[in-house]
Amino acid sequence: MPHAPACFTRFQERLPDCPLPERFTFPFHYTPHPLCLQAARELQEYLASQTAWDHNFGIDPEQEGTVYGKMFGVLIVQNQQHDMGYLAAFSGKLGGKTHHPGFVPPVFDLLDEAGFYRKEEAVLSAMNREIERLQQDPHQAKRLLLLQAETTEAEKQLAAEKQKAKAGKLARKQRRLAQEGLLSNDAFQALDATLVEESMRDHYQLKDLKKYWKQRLEDIQIQITPLAEEIQALKESRKKKSATLQQYIFDHYYFLNQAGNRKSLAAIFQHNAVALPPSGAGECAAPKLLQYAFLHHLTPIALAEFWWGESPVGEIRKHGQFYPACHSKCEPILTHMLEGMHLDDNPMRSAQAGDLEIEILYEDEYLVVINKPPSLLSVPGKNVIDSVYFRMKQRYPDATGPLIVHRLDMGTSGLMLVAKTAEVHKELQRQFIRRTIKKRYVALLEGDIAGEIGQIDLPLRVDLDDRPRQMVCYQHGKFARTEWQVVSRNPGITRVHFHPITGRTHQLRVHAAHPMGLNTPILGDELYGNKGERLYLHADQIEFEHPASGEIVVVRKSPAF
Repeated sequence: MPHAPACFTRFQERLPDCPLPERFTFPFHYTPHPLCLQAARELQEYLASQTAWDHNFGIDPEQEGTVYGKMFGVLIVQNQQHDMGYLAAFSGKLGGKTHHPGFVPPVFDLLDEAGFYRKEEAVLSAMNREIERLQQDPHQAKRLLLLQAETTEAEKQLAAEKQKAKAGKLARKQRRLAQEGLLSNDAFQALDATLVEESMRDHYQLKDLKKYWKQRLEDIQIQITPLAEEIQALKESRKKKSATLQQYIFDHYYFLNQAGNRKSLAAIFQHNAVALPPSGAGECAAPKLLQYAFLHHLTPIALAEFWWGESPVGEIRKHGQFYPACHSKCEPILTHMLEGMHLDDNPMRSAQAGDLEIEILYEDEYLVVINKPPSLLSVPGKNVIDSVYFRMKQRYPDATGPLIVHRLDMGTSGLMLVAKTAEVHKELQRQFIRRTIKKRYVALLEGDIAGEIGQIDLPLRVDLDDRPRQMVCYQHGKFARTEWQVVSRNPGITRVHFHPITGRTHQLRVHAAHPMGLNTPILGDELYGNKGERLYLHADQIEFEHPASGEIVVVRKSPAF
């Protein structure tokens, strides 16, 4: 890859003999176009051989420094002279910098030394240093220690005085009771007056002690307050300035679309569930590539993004593999940037399973066991109504309750339980919660695995920056266990049985693909492996206790692969 000042890169090799795509890439579900494959190959050759900057991707075991893989993107473009070429970009920073020859610049350069952000950041840094200096004032530290010590001593003395007063009160009561009826009236009244005088003395002693310590602690606090108020005022000022700077970035961090319309980061995310843009929004490769193309009047043809280097802890990213754009950060931005462009179909908006029938494998007056075809949702989605629920509702219009007892991923085929009444639904749900329902899946893994049988324990949680992807997380993840067994082996393909002990989202897919699992993705898994004609995962057996008869029911259905 040449170190040219311009980011438009001409292909080094002869272009593949293929037609240009009629529509632009739908970035959240795609198969890389041959031109993208060639551009990515040329970029990867450059990454493997360049010496202009230093970044440890984790590929070379002898390289020093923190290991961190990176997402790269290529955008096939035509210039105004109809010359074909491509743009390259990386997410975030590379080698500690946001600018490198041959790569498009960031949309909003936070590291520009002469820019507003760096100037305001310098002011914030100065405020931080001043707050730190004030907090480390040795005289203030002594005052705070004295206040802590005196407060402890005050609590100790007041507690002792209260205990003394309580004991005196009890003793006086016992003396009064002991002498009642034994002394003459005058003598008993004299005793009572003495006891009242002792009680008043104890009361005023405690009151005087409280007054002393209150004044003592206030005198120390008066010495502490001025500096403490100065520090608090600086913190409040810093907070306001930081919020103003953040809002300035959101308002001036704008993105173009093909028509030249600008939209700020703040405006893009204002109608989202979380109106505040997530950290790093706009720093991914795809928005940077499109922004540069629109700014320089280049026509976008096709887009692809790939991971280069070691996978982040907990996530599943394979070196050199292509991935769709992330949803949490990129989808709102790209929705604006791609407005008006003719895109490839979004599979989530098309009824791919419309001509596929749901097979009924078991049915009685209480429940149904179906064989869900791949590409059919279990429940209606944001843009698609067709689903197992929708079809079951049409088939059983008088059924009560939620119908769907459990779900399968859209790409997963196989057995699902459907309850005809709310009572049956509740009972089957109870069995799932108690983990007495046994399920088995068949999967084709994209590669060879070591061993014949085993168990995987990897806790899972949603990837907040890229829903619906899941990630392994030992701090916040939920317990997830999968038992597996090899069924057969063929060159490059391993057929396995999965027995999920728990039922977490994408559990089998993550446990198969993760390096601490089988490190071999399920064939056709575009989220954690490589996109294919389908996801080769099928729920082929389910065993449960019938809610009415109590008998054990076992239903099986072999996959079509």
